Amino acid sequence: MCRGALPRGCRPSLGRGVQIAILLYPGTTALDAVGPYEVLSRLPGAEIRFVGKETGPLTADGQALLLGVTHTLDETPAPDLVLVPGGMTTPTAMVDKEILAWLRAVHETTTWTTSVCSGSLILAAAGILAGKPATSHWVAMGPLKAMGATPRPDERIVRSGKVVTAAGVSAGIDLALWLAGELAGRELAEAIQLTIEYDPQPPFDAGHLSKASQPVRKRAKQLLDERTDFKQTLVKPLIAWNRLVDRVRTGR
Repeated sequence: MCRGALPRGCRPSLGRGVQIAILLYPGTTALDAVGPYEVLSRLPGAEIRFVGKETGPLTADGQALLLGVTHTLDETPAPDLVLVPGGMTTPTAMVDKEILAWLRAVHETTTWTTSVCSGSLILAAAGILAGKPATSHWVAMGPLKAMGATPRPDERIVRSGKVVTAAGVSAGIDLALWLAGELAGRELAEAIQLTIEYDPQPPFDAGHLSKASQPVRKRAKQLLDERTDFKQTLVKPLIAWNRLVDRVRTGR
């Protein structure tokens, strides 16, 4: 778990309304975005925007649920907080020039730049995680390292300055509660936690790779493979090429 507060004077005032931009793209994992939304939307005065390339509905990961983009990227040039969710279509988002350019631009002025699950790979593709410790879904640790970050597979939330990354899917709720504490103080964050009755007591204890048996790991990998769109594998050579060009240009 990451620790520490912002330097005095850097924390946005909820009185003026902190603007929170949650990025959406086709194939976003719903809980990556909606879990944090359920927490952050309860911050007094917060303005939540679901941002994307075009406004309107898009299909979430799994094809059975629609999410809605409320504002375009161009309409959201200076959010206080950015949250990038993951999804089975992360590879496509990693080479989307419009998304990457927007992330680079808004990162210059954000108070917090954050990700959930494989969303950290999108931040890495934008050059935001170069040389920084970060986490992601357990299946994405290899690609995260290849993209120039330093993986922290045993940490649920990793902070590096104003960049905060969370582990897979459900970790987005933990991230959002931590952010709520930073933005509005611990008491309100705990009140939000109680409001949503977030008191995890899972019936099984296989929620981290280190706790899962080999058969469970194998079955989990099969489940992930079954949800992967073959088209995403075609994007990987372009990701590798972009990374090579970046390394040549930056020397990292």
